[in-house]
Amino acid sequence: MIITEVLQLVDRLVEKQTGKHLDDLEKSVVKGLWEGKTYSKIAEESGYKNSNYIGDVSRKLYKILSAQLEGENVNKYNFCWTIERVISSPQFVGLINTEITWCSNNRQLTEAEPVDHEEKKTENTTYQDLTLAPKIINFYSRETEIQTLSNWLTNQNIRLISVLGISGIGKSTLVRHFIYLNQHLFDIILWKSIKISPFLYQAIAEILTNIKVYQSITIKTENQLTEFFNLLQQKRCLIILDDVQELFIRGEFAGQYQQQYQNYKHFFQKLVEIEHQSSLILISQEKCQEMLCLDEELYPIKCLELSGIENINLKKYGLQNEESWSKLINLYEGNPVYLESIVGVIKDMFRGNVSNFLTEEGLLLIEEIRLKVAERFSRLSPIEQEIIREISKHNEPVSREYLKQSLSLSSIDLINGLRSLARRYLLQKTETNEILFNLSPIVREYAIKFLVS
Repeated sequence: MIITEVLQLVDRLVEKQTGKHLDDLEKSVVKGLWEGKTYSKIAEESGYKNSNYIGDVSRKLYKILSAQLEGENVNKYNFCWTIERVISSPQFVGLINTEITWCSNNRQLTEAEPVDHEEKKTENTTYQDLTLAPKIINFYSRETEIQTLSNWLTNQNIRLISVLGISGIGKSTLVRHFIYLNQHLFDIILWKSIKISPFLYQAIAEILTNIKVYQSITIKTENQLTEFFNLLQQKRCLIILDDVQELFIRGEFAGQYQQQYQNYKHFFQKLVEIEHQSSLILISQEKCQEMLCLDEELYPIKCLELSGIENINLKKYGLQNEESWSKLINLYEGNPVYLESIVGVIKDMFRGNVSNFLTEEGLLLIEEIRLKVAERFSRLSPIEQEIIREISKHNEPVSREYLKQSLSLSSIDLINGLRSLARRYLLQKTETNEILFNLSPIVREYAIKFLVS
């Protein structure tokens, strides 16, 4: 959706409510909100010294839009997603069919432009610690996933959510963007990394100690879990655990806890069994056992699996041959991190000519990408490596029956290996008359060149 369409919709709604069209300042405010800018930034670009006045204008618009969009409580944090959701709904069909006057020096926001995230607590949030959360430079088209998270956390009170996918696919960025849009809904927001605080009781002690500065919580070291669950009941907390795959054993099937981290397994199970008003988001490259053995129909748990992005806009990188961009994106799995790395190579070595780059013999695993894929492969069990090695010999998908005949593996080892690879997002599965297994181009290339027999 482009800014012209947004302005048309807002202008029509304002006219219906007030009988007047948007003035120039209101247009600038709508454009700034759509681009994720702070009130201060909008004020600066509009020639106003006082950002409070821009806030007043914005709140007036929110009130008008809320009145016109029955059932919606429009505010700064849900403005963009509310507009996107309603603009194609039946009641507004035909409402935005004419151009609105717009200043020629105001450019449209492109999909991959940086988003200016305003780092401040809302009135409702009593405490937040996002020190370890990633800084968002680019946020690519993940509207559906954002809406899914919003539904789970705001409407269904899901207590345990896993956001899953390969490294670089945008898991942490997605969750961080969700927080930016919805932080006003939570009393406490915390972002922890397993790489930095791997032990459960250490992490809980840090949480309780930090919050004690803002809340009257008595910390009892001998009963920290009880204190923590009391906090989840008393306050609406959103806690994010990043890099959860670090809890699991390398060289074994996916999702098996290391001995020193077994208490996380019991902690996650208890989290979904007791009544409270809080949520925990796990960000991981592989599924944990709770997501496999607990029934979503019976327990408040959900998995959000991220795949590659098909419509990444490469225009801002200055690349040539737009007709070849989709092939480049597919070749590198629609992975934003892989693509940003390969774009640098195309610009430096091919003068931005994508077609010339694609004529190179084979897929180029530049060092930055090779290291990331190597880290994924370092977690594989010997059985998984054997399966990957065999599949990589074929350009076409293969069946389980073929793998059974080709490998010296028992049926149960083969099934467990295939399931584990799927939980690590290293297999592509196709279902026709039978289930077939394949590898992405990057995984295949790495297996052929670097997976030692």
